[in-house]
Amino acid sequence: MKRDLTTSGIHRKNILNNNIALKELYKELDFAGVMFEGKYRYTKKLVADFFDVDERTIDRYVESHKDEVGEHGYEVLTGNRLRNFKLAHGNDINVVTIDNSLKKTSVLGVFTFKAFLNIGMLLTESEQAKILRGFILDVVIDTLNRKLGGSTKYINQREEEFLSSAIREHRYRQEFTNALDYYIQDNKFKYAQLTNKVYISIFEEDAKEYRQILKLKEKDSVRATMYSEVLDLIASYENGYADCLKKEFEKLSRKLTLGEANQLFDLFESFTNAIYEPLREKARSLMASRDMAFRDALHEKLKNYVTHLSTDEFDKFLGEKSMALEKRIDQNIDVFKRLKDR
Repeated sequence: MKRDLTTSGIHRKNILNNNIALKELYKELDFAGVMFEGKYRYTKKLVADFFDVDERTIDRYVESHKDEVGEHGYEVLTGNRLRNFKLAHGNDINVVTIDNSLKKTSVLGVFTFKAFLNIGMLLTESEQAKILRGFILDVVIDTLNRKLGGSTKYINQREEEFLSSAIREHRYRQEFTNALDYYIQDNKFKYAQLTNKVYISIFEEDAKEYRQILKLKEKDSVRATMYSEVLDLIASYENGYADCLKKEFEKLSRKLTLGEANQLFDLFESFTNAIYEPLREKARSLMASRDMAFRDALHEKLKNYVTHLSTDEFDKFLGEKSMALEKRIDQNIDVFKRLKDR
């Protein structure tokens, strides 16, 4: 999927909220800023010189994207803070290019490293900005590959909640398939049809569509790639529907046909629609947004749910608390055994 940083606010925010990639970008760019109040800062002149554009061009982009650039650290210094910044600027031996225009100014706009990158993602008049955008995308991809060993297929498994959700979902899945066995007449299509009805109700795709979007192989388990929130919702659906099947079986005193089972699911879906709506909204947004950011995959039917990920979301899957599934199992084997045996 082509990521045009000049036009996509979501892609820009996903990069600027990815602290792991930002650290790598600062190290690789080696563009010295002034350390001020715990953050590296850049004057408008330094930013304009880097991108080889007029300072008025920088002003224009700051004005046209002031909320976005402000969110990522651009601010105007005055009074004591400006005086302190001037002192820091004059004393910082890491600053190669001294901005002599600071001496007389009483108002100064400064950029954090994130705000500087933000401008670089927006600038269309600068060849240097175009080169920077390509470099940013390369670093983000390389950082992700190093962290994940080259594959994002199972990035969902790196968060703390995945394994417990997977264990619960497996248990409820067994109850669901048992209910299909006990309460629906023999039919080789019943498992796939009713599973797909659950998937379509939750995230508007059947298993085949989901596989194609994530480029999964035939042997790959669909649910092994799903996020914990989606697994929890699937488990709830399947558990609720299994109970409906049981009650309908007892009411009729016979097994249901596949057609009757499909009609019963539609009824179950309509009865629970208001209950599940908030959870579906959350699951769809998380799935669509995370897959866009981490797997470069667009769920076309969920594109209206795509939003940028927060810093916490990146940390959840790439930060210190994230880890490979095998390592998490080793560290928590006793806990997971108890969950499995419940």
